[in-house]
Amino acid sequence: MGIGNIADGLSRGLEAVGASAREAFFEPVIRLGVTGPSRAGKTVFITALVTNLMNRAGMGGLLAEAEGRIAAAYLQPQPDVLVPRFAYEDHLERLTGPDPDWPESTRAISELRLSFRLVPGGIMGALSGPRRVHLDIVDYPGEWLLDLALLDQDYVAWSDRVIAAWTERPQAQDYLRLAHQTSATAAHDEGKARMLASAFTDCLHAARAAGYHDATPGRFLLPGDLADSPALTFAPLPGAGHAPRGSLAREMARRFAAYRAQVVRPFFRDHFARIDRQVVLIDPLGALARGPKALGDLQAAMAATLGAFRPGRNGPLARLLRGRRVEKILFAATKADGLHHSQHGPLSALVGAMLRDAADRAEFAGAEVAAMAIASLRTTTEETRDGLGMVLGRGYDTGQAVAFHAGDLPGAPGDLLAAAHAGAPDWPGGGFAAPRFRPRPLSLKPGQGLPHLSV
Repeated sequence: MGIGNIADGLSRGLEAVGASAREAFFEPVIRLGVTGPSRAGKTVFITALVTNLMNRAGMGGLLAEAEGRIAAAYLQPQPDVLVPRFAYEDHLERLTGPDPDWPESTRAISELRLSFRLVPGGIMGALSGPRRVHLDIVDYPGEWLLDLALLDQDYVAWSDRVIAAWTERPQAQDYLRLAHQTSATAAHDEGKARMLASAFTDCLHAARAAGYHDATPGRFLLPGDLADSPALTFAPLPGAGHAPRGSLAREMARRFAAYRAQVVRPFFRDHFARIDRQVVLIDPLGALARGPKALGDLQAAMAATLGAFRPGRNGPLARLLRGRRVEKILFAATKADGLHHSQHGPLSALVGAMLRDAADRAEFAGAEVAAMAIASLRTTTEETRDGLGMVLGRGYDTGQAVAFHAGDLPGAPGDLLAAAHAGAPDWPGGGFAAPRFRPRPLSLKPGQGLPHLSV
């Protein structure tokens, strides 16, 4: 049970904090960050996690529940009154209604507080009785996390890096032609700046749709209330290094600096710096379906994410965290129910190998890191047809029952990772597909959470 495994780890942490003698006079808090790229399943994951922690009839693997130490779990108002509340009730209704469907994707930061009454074990439990501890879940777009790298770059360095990195990408060609036709040293013109920013935003959306994960700045994809503001009206230009005062590139540089100082830095300072544990959701099945380059890009994004969580002595995150750091990071590969159980072992091996490789690339030696594959909400059943393992579910487009075989993963992930690292155009031995299913109608018993799995 994927949610059960994660919940068990969280409950152990909450118990450890709650039973600590030095915290006998206040109610301790663990802040759990949940992030990942768009459509990785953040909203469904949080909804399922909270539902299963409050309705634990099917959580036999949850140790604290089995030992009777969770007296109650309930929602209450979050402490951060300026952060939108995670719309848990709306999302749960959409997942469990008469015609269930997926909720809207994460588009901004939100938060939810789940509180527990825990009975500490041993003599402390007998002496102190139940304790109240809190789990604050912070949901934020993964696109924002990768913006951390911008804090150590100026506009010229960023422009040069983006233009060089995107030269071979088909999704970038229209923008690159426009950028090379634009004089960075010409006098600033707001109409030209807006046209460039709009074209660059279209390029970022196309790149993300194609499976690229380095589509930053993240607020260009998810602007929220910053839409059309000058802070989001800049774009990379070649030859920006010698632009004079009053030029287009000089104004772009001013706006880039404002984006770093007034958008990126406050997020990491006010929200990210307070996170104790982090779940990063990824979608390797979607990357496999798009080909070796997409899987390689996903690995690069994992390495960049680990780099963000590794505050070096002089890095920007070290200066913002002021000695704090995330204690544990879990990379959770979602949508494992799109594969027959015979493929779960190879999927788990692939996810573990991707994490090891990403950690090596990031030279990561910080928080405790782990990986697992899960389905936050299981949408499929299984059967075997002519020796072929199939999953059955409601097709996303039609809502009708369909049977699907996504492909056969190799027992060892080496061939897949080698093809991804080499940037091969196709997979050796055939490709993969990423099925899209709708949630199934559910008939839940009182106290029962949502069906889920881990592999």
